[in-house]
Amino acid sequence: MNFFVPMAADKINSKMGEGTFGQVLECWDRERKEMVAVKIVRGIKKYREAAMIEIEVLQQLAKHDKGGNRCVQIRNWFDYRNHICIVFEKLGPSLYDFLRKNNYRSFPIDLVREIGRQLLECVAFMHDLRLIHTDLKPENILLVSPEYVKVPDYKVSSRSPKDGSYFKRVPKSSAIKVIDFGSTTYERQDQNYIVSTRHYRAPEVILGLGWSYPCDVWSVGCILVELCTGEALFQTHENLEHLAMMERVLGPLPQHMLKRVDRHAEKYVRRGRLDWPEGATSRESIKAVLKLPRLQNLIMQHVDHSAGDLIHLLQGLLRYDPSDRLTALGALRHPFFTRDHLRRS
Repeated sequence: MNFFVPMAADKINSKMGEGTFGQVLECWDRERKEMVAVKIVRGIKKYREAAMIEIEVLQQLAKHDKGGNRCVQIRNWFDYRNHICIVFEKLGPSLYDFLRKNNYRSFPIDLVREIGRQLLECVAFMHDLRLIHTDLKPENILLVSPEYVKVPDYKVSSRSPKDGSYFKRVPKSSAIKVIDFGSTTYERQDQNYIVSTRHYRAPEVILGLGWSYPCDVWSVGCILVELCTGEALFQTHENLEHLAMMERVLGPLPQHMLKRVDRHAEKYVRRGRLDWPEGATSRESIKAVLKLPRLQNLIMQHVDHSAGDLIHLLQGLLRYDPSDRLTALGALRHPFFTRDHLRRS
């Protein structure tokens, strides 16, 4: 898709990213005299429909987010030769891109705290407007600034570069904004279709039990673990293996949830428990599950101070039963965020 962008922002600087939806270009907006990001959506019905949902949600969010510091700001949009083009403020890299360029080395715990706080504030704000994001992941959370500093990395791991660079990048600012509202939906009864990118998908979604606001909170829990360790918590592409990984890290799934699974998920359950390892597709799959540590051990391997508070918070965010899971607002009141006097103990 190489075409002229017919607007004040008609000077295309560079390509910022690409996805199944289309691509994002960095452009110069002559009217506002600023760099902007223009998302150009493929001229296919389902992507156009998602883009129109995104525009509606962005306008709704902007109406209520007066300071514009929670979600990415929409500047404008237009339809050009069957391509919906959405103009956004220009932000820094996604948390995923930052991790990738940093050789998947973890963020310092105080930065995780600040990012987690802002992420939960954004989720609480959306939930208050009866909106569910449904696709929270590090790719959809952008740092506001691209600037970073290099600090010594004492935890040199097998993933450290071979050139002996014992430094890792740390963002200069913890400010973030959430993006990509193409899958966002208003709360309704009986939402049953599959949502979320696999690694961040809640158990109730996989089991076909219907989902609501808590599915966003589960995703936040997975994201916080990833920021602390540098790696996705559940690296899998298959439902039964995913559920077995959850049990390995978090303990057994509750009986009452396994009893209520929908017909698509029945095959994952036998005699009231997960059909694992009997139902595993391969020996490799069993090995992948067995090598995962319990949640508390995983966090203690990577986090020095605040580990106890963080583990307790994560156990609340990653509760299996969505009705028992912390809300975004409840999570913000957790000691992990409120215990200021212990901040740098």
